[in-house]
Amino acid sequence: MERSVKRLMEDRDKRREENIEKYIEQLSDESTPYRLRAVEALGTCSDPRVVEPLIAALQDPENEVRWVAAQALGKVRDPRAVEPLLFLLRDGDRWARRGAAWSLGEIGDPRAVEPILPLLADGKKDVRTAAAEALGKLRDSRATAALSAALEDEVEPEVRTAIRRALREIRGEAEP
Repeated sequence: MERSVKRLMEDRDKRREENIEKYIEQLSDESTPYRLRAVEALGTCSDPRVVEPLIAALQDPENEVRWVAAQALGKVRDPRAVEPLLFLLRDGDRWARRGAAWSLGEIGDPRAVEPILPLLADGKKDVRTAAAEALGKLRDSRATAALSAALEDEVEPEVRTAIRRALREIRGEAEP
């Protein structure tokens, strides 16, 4: 019995290794759906080998692949992704900016605070929301003044709520 359980565990580990390699290969496939499926799958892996291929996927020509790759890096939470994600904050695609901000909040590196601040004035409300949420997760007091100023100018209720929540998180206040 013990031997069969051990064999099952070894087989499972071997399949996982093979799958990671296949997903990494799929990142260079010409089919966008294959690349999307690969970045989604790699984002569920805790294996450090997935980080560099996911970082490379941030350069994909398809906006959706860049967005999903950014989110996958946020799930993996590896600090090697911080610099590439900071660069992605300036991407022309709103989903890429949104994914980069979210992921930087998940990773929690304080280097992200200053680069995220300009997104509080982004033309897209979902990007502003993601920026506020990320700043709240970072809990860095350097963001307080910018968040307070953004709150005064913001008209979208969803974004205002995210800003208020971020300010409470930074100040260490409990949710009402």
